[in-house]
Amino acid sequence: MYDPADGVVYRTLVIAVIAVIAIGTVFFHYVEQFAWIDAYYFCVVTLATVGYGDYVPRTDVGKLFTTFYIFVGVGIITTFITYTLRRRATIRERRRHPDHPDNQ
Repeated sequence: MYDPADGVVYRTLVIAVIAVIAIGTVFFHYVEQFAWIDAYYFCVVTLATVGYGDYVPRTDVGKLFTTFYIFVGVGIITTFITYTLRRRATIRERRRHPDHPDNQ
């Protein structure tokens, strides 16, 4: 059975991921004076927990923001990835078993 809330949750998570990357990009562009592409790159590398270290915040405000940004952003990214994988697994399972009561 199709659950309309499933699509709402997924879209909300997509918007949250885009928003957290956009907010970080704007912040690092203006506060740390990173070029737009460098600010975006820093956000993605940071939230992917790669952290190459080629860009680092230099201001106190930037360092404080980054610590909170990591906790919030990694949580949102992890939730999005987990939800997406579970959603795809459920869809695959429903396709394999079309007669299951959940599909009615």
